Amino acid sequence: MAARAVVGLLSLLLLFGCARPAPPPAPAAKPTRDDLVVLLPDQDGKTGALSVAHAGTERVLDTPRASAKITEEGRIETGTATPEEVQQVFGAALAAQPPRPMSFSLYFFEGKDCLTADCLTAESQVVLQQVLAEIARRQSPEIVVIGHTDRVGSVTANDALSLRRARNVEKELVKLGIPADRIDVAGRGEREPLVPTDDEVAEPKNRRVEISVR
Repeated sequence: MAARAVVGLLSLLLLFGCARPAPPPAPAAKPTRDDLVVLLPDQDGKTGALSVAHAGTERVLDTPRASAKITEEGRIETGTATPEEVQQVFGAALAAQPPRPMSFSLYFFEGKDCLTADCLTAESQVVLQQVLAEIARRQSPEIVVIGHTDRVGSVTANDALSLRRARNVEKELVKLGIPADRIDVAGRGEREPLVPTDDEVAEPKNRRVEISVR
């Protein structure tokens, strides 16, 4: 009996000797700068709204540079970030964003398709320079050029006129150094008016070329 007791005692000692205590729970992760949320206006200056929720608490950000930060205790602290804070925390990410797409419209005199003062309105002469400047500042721009007409003349003639307008814009862009294969060109004729009119009505806003740059 004594021998059996000794064997049993040794078995228990071996059993407890092999057991390992459970590791302590890992500490909760501390908030990082990813826990900071800042609502920024878009490039047009418009500000939307953003809901931030954590641990059953919700805060709504709806003013420029409104911020929400999750603290170590799990609370949501709200405030307003300064431009310097935005730049310090998010500057690299903001700089890496590609420029947003831009759209322009050039308006032509009746029956005209060239890009000189005899064909384009004075305002469109200024816009054309803005188009060229916008394209020049992009590394690999993709451009869509679509020509339109009013409803004066036949459908066939207006199809041809709208395409000539778009092609002349394309030629100007190629002179700037843009490869032709990065420019999509189309003529819509009188099919997509900005201002719906009856047939044979001369509407200046419909005599246009729309240019999209991205």
